[in-house]
Amino acid sequence: VEALLAVVPFLNGEEYLDSNWITGAWDKLNKAYILEISKHKGSVSEYFLSKNPNVHFTGKVYFHLVENNKGDYPFAFLATYAAEPSVTGKAKHLPLKNALMEYGQNSKKLLELLSTVYKATRDSQFVSGLLESGEIFYPIGLNVQEAYIFLKEVPLYESAGILCRIPNWWRKKSGSAKMSIRVGTKEPSKVGMDALLNFDVVLSLGGEQITAEDLKKLLSESAGLAFIKGKWVEADPDKLREVLKAYEKARKQAKTGAVTMFEAMRMQMSTEMFEVQTDACEVEVLQGEWLESVLSRLKKPETGSMVSYGENFQAVLREYQKKGVAWLYYMKQLGLGACLADDMGLGKTVQVIALLNYVKSMKDEKVLLVVPASLIGNWTLEISKFAPKLVYYIIHPQSKDSINDTQIDKSGIYITTYGMLSRSDRMKEMEWDTIILDEAQAIKNPGTKQTRAVKQLTGRYRIAMTGTPVENRLSDLWSIFDFLNKGLLGSPKEFSGFTKRLIDKGEGYTKLKQIVSPFILRRLKTDKSIIADLPEKIEMKTYSTLSKKQAALYGSLVEELKEKVLISEGIERKGLVLAALVKFKQICNHPDQYIGQAAYIEKESGKFERLREICETIYEKRERVIVFTQFREITEPLSDFLETVFHHKGLVLNGETPVAKRKEIVAKFQDKEYAPFMVLSIKAGGVGLNLTAANHVIHFDRWWNPAVENQATDRA
Repeated sequence: VEALLAVVPFLNGEEYLDSNWITGAWDKLNKAYILEISKHKGSVSEYFLSKNPNVHFTGKVYFHLVENNKGDYPFAFLATYAAEPSVTGKAKHLPLKNALMEYGQNSKKLLELLSTVYKATRDSQFVSGLLESGEIFYPIGLNVQEAYIFLKEVPLYESAGILCRIPNWWRKKSGSAKMSIRVGTKEPSKVGMDALLNFDVVLSLGGEQITAEDLKKLLSESAGLAFIKGKWVEADPDKLREVLKAYEKARKQAKTGAVTMFEAMRMQMSTEMFEVQTDACEVEVLQGEWLESVLSRLKKPETGSMVSYGENFQAVLREYQKKGVAWLYYMKQLGLGACLADDMGLGKTVQVIALLNYVKSMKDEKVLLVVPASLIGNWTLEISKFAPKLVYYIIHPQSKDSINDTQIDKSGIYITTYGMLSRSDRMKEMEWDTIILDEAQAIKNPGTKQTRAVKQLTGRYRIAMTGTPVENRLSDLWSIFDFLNKGLLGSPKEFSGFTKRLIDKGEGYTKLKQIVSPFILRRLKTDKSIIADLPEKIEMKTYSTLSKKQAALYGSLVEELKEKVLISEGIERKGLVLAALVKFKQICNHPDQYIGQAAYIEKESGKFERLREICETIYEKRERVIVFTQFREITEPLSDFLETVFHHKGLVLNGETPVAKRKEIVAKFQDKEYAPFMVLSIKAGGVGLNLTAANHVIHFDRWWNPAVENQATDRA
């Protein structure tokens, strides 16, 4: 089970895939198979053929190759067959010559037994020769060259349906040549991606360390297999020449220089710098003592030393958040780009603010923070709340406090959007101390204008914040890493080839995870160590920005209200204010709700845009959400909009939903079949319903009484 988990690809909902899930899935498959096979009237082979006509069953012929250790014939070959089961139920393996006697009078049965052998002769001169001479029916000795031909052709025999029993050292390729490169045994004079690390190269064959001279000697006398220190190993001359060439180049480089930390990280993915062909030699990259200690600390932030959070920091961080801040600072010290990928609701924003406040307590820095437009308000409020001494500037025309990009000169946090970045050459020309991307999945597509703009930025330290580092494809991960640590995962073509090789070779995604895991910090709400540190509910206030149309309508209503308030008094005046508050809420939801139109275009509402950003993360994790609103008339437009986010129909429950149907709607949401969202009016769905299938609650607009909101939240 652990081996299966190690090769799991990056996928949505990965946090739910644990040993219990795999064991449970296997038990269900096993029970389903037992039930089906017990009802099947034919043989087991017929059962599998009914499921897949392309299933190929092996025959009863076996090829055996064993070490003989006798003079000119150090290997022995024998072909056997599985005779009919005895009274004990066990099949006996007999030399193939016995079949001549057993089936002598039944040539049809003999031909059926040898069908796999005849199939192999089409592509193998070796087996064809044995069959023609009749030697296939008797035990024979093989010289080294014949044994090598046999071993090389094993896949051909097996594809024909012959079962092969051969020495383990060939099957496991333990006799192959291997070049081991150990990097970073000593601490370098400086840290960072440019730090020079020492490395050493060792060559082995059959698990035994050899020298270049040993390899050259093998080349002069090898016939494909060589007997070294009491065991046979593969010694393909063409491959050994490639190995020798790569080894000598690596040795020369190890003596004359070193590799950078960046190159050491790249080696995990590709050893192209040594020009070694992967089919010629296994290349093993090992971390030396110092590099291993660094990578271990990056992968396990709990092992690092904590940092303070600077002066006048107003938040009390949870234990995992403290570790997150320490990890971010350690990455900064090393000059490595960091991907903070904590689950939604675990406080990525406050961890980054704590880091910035701590850094400011030591020195002034120029920081660029790039966010979606709907998050500008959220960031400014959080900075003011948690680190009031941090100075920030907004570069966005819709903000009344916006500065022009030509005014960037002093230290501080400059907050802008992905869209503004595309239009500003000044920001791309600046040298930033730190660049932070929030909702970094915005650069998942390498070809978009905003992604290209982000990658033109120059900065000493980079942070990508995202709850979903891989949204749809592995290229999402490549694009984020191309920003964080450019070149680490190679070019798009190299990365595509690398991931394809992982799958083709059956290595799964273990190697890729080893490469990227030091640069990603991801904590999940499903993690027991995190759950123990969390309150029962995580509440987040999320802010959005008014669109131009919303701002115009809002301003117009304010002026209209001012005029009416001046000429009214008493209960009439209170009524005017109360009615205006409802209208302001409608404008903030969507201009069409206030005007009475039905288009509900997303870009005309800051709330709709922010709702998409929140729900995209929920969708990627295949979780469920309930959305409350006080207005019945917007429940259907919200449902239509959310359908474009989740690519799946949801459910609606409001005051007009018949009482008899409500129970059916709730049951459908709670069912195993995926219903990603439900939109409810707070009066109709805020009490009495059990909606525990949802793990997210969004109040799209605020109700007058917080107690009613709390009661509604507790439905999930």
